[in-house]
Amino acid sequence: MKKLFISLFILLVAQASFAQAEKEVSKKVATAFEKHFNAGEYNAIFEMFSPEMKTALPLDQTLTFLTNVKAQAGELKSLTFIKYEQGMVALYKAQFDRALLGLNLSTDQSAKINGIFLKPFQDETLPTMERNASSLILPFKGEWTVFWGGDTQEQNYHVTTPSQKNAFDLLIMDENGKSFSGDGTKNEDYYAFGKELIAPAAGEVVLVVDGIKDNKPGTMNLVFMTGNTVIIKTENNEYLLFAHFKQHSIQVKQGDRVTQGQLLGLCGNSGNSSEAHLHFHIQNVEEMAQATGIKSYFEQIKVNGTFKKDYSPVKGERISN
Repeated sequence: MKKLFISLFILLVAQASFAQAEKEVSKKVATAFEKHFNAGEYNAIFEMFSPEMKTALPLDQTLTFLTNVKAQAGELKSLTFIKYEQGMVALYKAQFDRALLGLNLSTDQSAKINGIFLKPFQDETLPTMERNASSLILPFKGEWTVFWGGDTQEQNYHVTTPSQKNAFDLLIMDENGKSFSGDGTKNEDYYAFGKELIAPAAGEVVLVVDGIKDNKPGTMNLVFMTGNTVIIKTENNEYLLFAHFKQHSIQVKQGDRVTQGQLLGLCGNSGNSSEAHLHFHIQNVEEMAQATGIKSYFEQIKVNGTFKKDYSPVKGERISN
């Protein structure tokens, strides 16, 4: 799944202050920013910049950026002060119509903005986990290939998105490294399409999304990013997310208890997917917009023909239970 939001150039001038109560100057700047943003008064926001900020981010770039943010995220519903970072860099929880982001605003001694940055919001009160505690098997039968997986951006483009930073994109490839037969114009041409997907661990089904059409290969549905989706909560409070199921193939419903290895549904090509594959990752909370990804280790799997224990596969490896 592709990263949705672009980031904004930031120029920060850190000052020696670590107070966590919102200062009046920050409150006034944030209130004015919210008002002008929602009114589309982007020139007024530019006039709130310090001279150095205006040089670093000229008017045309400021207008383009703020226009893009409004188009992608929608209206700014609320700004909640969280804390100061790097001195006088205020962090706000910014609730937009279609996104929850962190907004950094830095001000100079003249109450002018000298730094601004938008990023995914991370709630520090949420549970932190480095890896799974539950024993996992792979979520499929037979041998599949890791198309994206690993810790580096070269191995795994998901690493730049907090909730998906340890995600896998998995598909089936033949001996020639192809994921389909024929001309690849139909979903049925793809080896992974219609294959059974199973529960890696026991748990409770906390979310099911079904009924989203499968895409024609090469096209993507950017409105319903995960497509047909299942999330399972384990007894260790890990949330296992499966995306891109085949339309109407999901065999479980919200509230069901599932056992390890139980059939969940069939692999499809729904959502932000250009060909049939499984997107799988573990996160620390159910809501993906607030979640942080957890690294997945599988108890015992075969990797390129060799058995490995407590292993997290990486891009290019052929894996099976």
